[in-house]
Amino acid sequence: QVRLVESGGGLVQAGGSLRLSCAASVSIFRFNAMGWYRQAPGKQRELVEQRTAGSNINYADSVKGRFTSSRDNAKNTVYLQMNSLKPEVTATYYCKAGGGSAQLAYWGQGTQVTVSS
Repeated sequence: QVRLVESGGGLVQAGGSLRLSCAASVSIFRFNAMGWYRQAPGKQRELVEQRTAGSNINYADSVKGRFTSSRDNAKNTVYLQMNSLKPEVTATYYCKAGGGSAQLAYWGQGTQVTVSS
């Protein structure tokens, strides 16, 4: 059974940093892609970052230059380093693995990120 567990969210002041982690219960090599999404109250869930199995990485325009993803294959964990945080990024952040037409999508339970002004 695939489980994704996010951690690292919290309350931070504008300009601060957080690093989110997403630990998978299985080898992350089995997924065609992994990524981060976020959902703010009253808004749709949106893509923040996605890394494909071929190591292509896409970032939302709003986070380019401030957010960086990485992974530790030995720990089956992916990370999202978020710097220069702004209040508008306040949301629940979700880790996603797989998806698309060829693979089931799996989601974590989410971790709350709140940036105060």
